[in-house]
Amino acid sequence: MTIRILPDNLVNQIAAGEVIERPSSVVKELVENAIDAGAKSIEITLVDGGKSLIVVSDDGKGMTAEELSLAVERHATSKLPDEDLFHINFLGFRGEALPSIASVAKLCITSRPKNADSAWKIEVNGGVVNKTMPTAANFGTRIEVRDLFYATPARLKFLKTGASETAQCVDIINRIALANPQVSFYLYDDKKKKIALNACQGELFDARLKRIGDILGREFEENSLLISAEKAELKISGFVSLPTYSKANSLSQYLFVNNRPVRDKMLLGAIKAAYQGVLEIGRYPLCALFLDINPELVDVNVHPTKAEVRFFDANAVRGLLITAIRNALTRGSMQAAKPENLPRFLDNLPPQTESMMFLHDNNLSTSNFQLRNLSSNHAPARKITQDANIPFLQSALSVKTEEAEDIASDIGPLGMAKAQFHNIYIISQTQDSVIIVDQHAAHERIVMEKFKAAMAAKDKIPTQMLLIPEVVDLNLSEKTALLDYADNLAQMGLEIEEFGTTAVIVREVPALIADCNVKELVHNLAEQINEWGKDFALDEKINTFCATMACHGSVRAGRSLNLAEMNRLLRDMEKTPYSGQCNHGRPTYIELKLKDIDKLFHR
Repeated sequence: MTIRILPDNLVNQIAAGEVIERPSSVVKELVENAIDAGAKSIEITLVDGGKSLIVVSDDGKGMTAEELSLAVERHATSKLPDEDLFHINFLGFRGEALPSIASVAKLCITSRPKNADSAWKIEVNGGVVNKTMPTAANFGTRIEVRDLFYATPARLKFLKTGASETAQCVDIINRIALANPQVSFYLYDDKKKKIALNACQGELFDARLKRIGDILGREFEENSLLISAEKAELKISGFVSLPTYSKANSLSQYLFVNNRPVRDKMLLGAIKAAYQGVLEIGRYPLCALFLDINPELVDVNVHPTKAEVRFFDANAVRGLLITAIRNALTRGSMQAAKPENLPRFLDNLPPQTESMMFLHDNNLSTSNFQLRNLSSNHAPARKITQDANIPFLQSALSVKTEEAEDIASDIGPLGMAKAQFHNIYIISQTQDSVIIVDQHAAHERIVMEKFKAAMAAKDKIPTQMLLIPEVVDLNLSEKTALLDYADNLAQMGLEIEEFGTTAVIVREVPALIADCNVKELVHNLAEQINEWGKDFALDEKINTFCATMACHGSVRAGRSLNLAEMNRLLRDMEKTPYSGQCNHGRPTYIELKLKDIDKLFHR
C-alpha cells in the first residue's frame, strides 16, 4: 500500500486514545481549561458516571465566536504566547483536548465573554463541526459532552460501572481543587452532590491548609506534619501524615509540580523511601506536597495527559524530598496517631452492649464487689472478694503495681510508670493524661536505633560470645544467600560461619540482643536475604537487618517488668528517634487525655 495522509477525523480519534481514556480524563481537561480561563467557580454534572453526559460550567472570561471556531481545531491554543515549551504558565497548552473529545463524543460549547452582549454556541458530532450560532447564556463557558465514545464503541467496553467512573472523577477534582484553593468546585452525579468545596479565603498557605482539611479530613490535620524545604530553584511545602496514620492504598497521596497535579513514579518512590523503617508493610502515608521549581528545570510535555513530568536533575529533587520528609518525621518522631474519639466510639456501640460492669452488693461494704464479665463469649464470671490482696490480683489478672519511692526529676513527656497490665502494656501517668505503652514495640524501636547509630558511626557493635555455639540448619539457597552477607552481619555483631553442607554455626551475637532466640533470628534473616535477590539497595538491607535483629532482641510481650525497668524504657523512648512507632510502623503508645476520659463518666 502507498503512504497517504490520514483524514482529520481519524487523526483526532488516534490522539483521543492518548488524551481521553475515560470520563475523568474529559473532566480533567475541561476543568483545567476553566481554571486557565480565570474561573472562580466551576460546576460539574455527570450522568451515569459521565458516560452519558458530562457538563462543565464556569464563570471564566469566555470566548468570542471566532475563538469558539478555533477552539475545536487541533493544536489551537492561547496558552503559548511566546511559543516556548519551557515557560508554561497554564495547565493546558497542547490544544488537543477539545478536538479529541469532539472526535469520540457529541460536543456542545456555549460561551459568552464578560464584555459581550450575547453568547455563542458551536456543536461538533463525531468530528463533524457545525457552524457557530448565537444563543442566550450567562457569562462564562458551558461545555456539554454527550455519549462518550459513541464514535469508537470498542472503547466503551473498557469503561467500568457508573459508580466507579464517578469515583475517578471525584478523585481528579479533589486533586485539582487542592492546587487551586481560591476556586469553588461543585460536582453532581445523577443529581446527587458529591463535592461541594467553597473558595478558601486568605493567604495561599492558609487557603491551602483549609482546602487540605476539607478534602483529607480533620483527622489528617490532627495527624500530619508540616513540610518545608528549599534548595536553589526548588521549594517543597505541604503536609505528610504520621507513620501511624496510614491507608491501605496510595490514593491519598497528592503531588503537585508548579500547581499541576501529577502521578510521578520517582516522587512516589521518594515518599516510600522516606518512610522506610517507620511505616507498616503494605501501608501508605497520606500527603499533600507542592513542588515549586523553575519551569526551565522540568518538562511537563512528557505525555499528552500531562500527568507525568521529567526533571532536569531528578536526583536533586528526590534527595530534597526525602530529606524534607525525614526531617519532619524526626521532629514528630515522639508522636503517635491520635486514638479514636472515645465518646464517639461508645456512642456507636449497639444497645445493651457492656464489656464490664461493677455490681455493688447492698449487704457488703463498697470495697467488697463482684466483677461480672458480660463479653460476647459469655466467659465464666471471675469473682474478687474483699479478701483479695495485691499478689492475688497480680497473678490472676496479670496486673503489676508498685509504689513509687521517689518521683524522678527527669520525668519527660511520657510521664511516670504506674503499672504493668497483662505483662504487655505499661500504664504511665502525666499531669493531664494516661499513656499506654506497648513494651515490645517501644523497646524494638530503641534497639533498632542503637543498631543504626552504631552502623552509621562504623563502630563494631559489642558482642556476646555463646557458651555453646548454635548450629542452624538451612536449605542450600538460604545458606548461600546468608553467607554472602556474613561480613555485613559481622559488623552488626552476628558472627556466622559455614558448618557442613546445609548449616551455619553462630558463635557470637550482639550484646544488645544476647537473650534472643538465635535459631529463629538466623532463619528469619536467611529467608529475607534469599527473597531479596540481588536487586536490593545496601542501605535498605542494613535497615532490614537492624529491624529483624531488634525485633528478636526486644523485651517480649509477657515479660514482667519492675517499676524501675518501666521508667527506664519510657526515658529511653523520649531520647530515641521515631519512638512513636515501632520498626513495622505500628504505634508504640497511645495517649488518653483526662478530659476525654472524663466525658466517658459525664464529668
